[in-house]
Amino acid sequence: TDNTGFQPGKTTRYWDCCKPSCAWPNKAPLSSDLRTCDADNNPIVDQNAQSGCEDGGVAHTCFDQTPFVADGQAYGFAAVAISGQFESDWCCACYELRFTSTSIAGETMIVQATNTGGDLGHNHFDLGIPGGGLGIFTTGCEKMGEGQQGDRTFGGVSRQSECALMNDPMMQDGC
Repeated sequence: TDNTGFQPGKTTRYWDCCKPSCAWPNKAPLSSDLRTCDADNNPIVDQNAQSGCEDGGVAHTCFDQTPFVADGQAYGFAAVAISGQFESDWCCACYELRFTSTSIAGETMIVQATNTGGDLGHNHFDLGIPGGGLGIFTTGCEKMGEGQQGDRTFGGVSRQSECALMNDPMMQDGC
């Protein structure tokens, strides 16, 4: 922690279309659970529906859980691992990320923790960005008709023009 209360961390990107871990009931003390959608991006009422990345599963990340900018502030969603905490501590919590390198140094983004990942390090925010790479779950986006991801399992698209390969305009905008 520095004198502003910020802790160093790491950001990466992914988009696997799977049901976010925080969408399972009772993951955190909330007034309502995180919404999921079917393969056609229609909301699912059954919070116990199996992830679309599992055999027979139907629940996916909804397309409206893509990054966006409002009034000059960037917002998004992320898979998270916070040092010294558990998933029940961070599920659906919001964090301000302050970028310190590359062309976005000095920019901030408010993210809601909607997922977790066994492959994440300490204070790691894996930003949910369409085209960000499928990771270890390669079937979820195919079921939603969004399997292209720049034809990369890890890393995702490498040029903005590849975002046009996505079928849904909301996914293209988030990319």
